[in-house]
Amino acid sequence: MRIEQIGEHARKLYAARGDAAEACAAQKAAQCRDEGRETEADDWLKIRAAIAQLRGPNES
Repeated sequence: MRIEQIGEHARKLYAARGDAAEACAAQKAAQCRDEGRETEADDWLKIRAAIAQLRGPNES
């Protein structure tokens, strides 16, 4: 998946799920890895990282 596609998926998922988007991407990555779809799992981990950047740093 190209970097532009990863960013687009991350923005759409974050817009739809809000703060739960990062967990959703992690769950998708785990599911893909369990099913042996390593490349797709790696894409989901990249999407998760992009979502984390969209959210910004945690406040304390």
